[in-house]
Amino acid sequence: MPRAPTRLRRWAASLARQLTALAAAYRDPRTPLGARVVIGAVLIYALSPLDLIPDALPVVGLLDDLVLVPLGIALALRLLPGDVLRDARQTATTVALRDLGRHLGRWGVALVVALWAAFVLAIGLWLWRLR
Repeated sequence: MPRAPTRLRRWAASLARQLTALAAAYRDPRTPLGARVVIGAVLIYALSPLDLIPDALPVVGLLDDLVLVPLGIALALRLLPGDVLRDARQTATTVALRDLGRHLGRWGVALVVALWAAFVLAIGLWLWRLR
């Protein structure tokens, strides 16, 4: 199997480090509420096995991951105070993302399922009203 180009691998590793830093910043009590909400949404979307646009759709299915996730990360990083971001990036160099989220456990899974269920319900109600 051919290896991914080095540049693409570096970009993917950078995204993983940024997500790890965001997870660390989310847990930091100095993080403002607005930034915490954006970070939570980005982490849920990036780490959820469900996508807004299924990956099975050719090209379009992967575009949401290639566009929405980096844009969400950029927005979340802009909302963080400098000292929180610096500390979170330092944490990201020593801790893996799975370790930061390990304590989330069942509550995290329940939250992701509840959010997706609410999203599907909202779309269903909207479509029902259209008919």
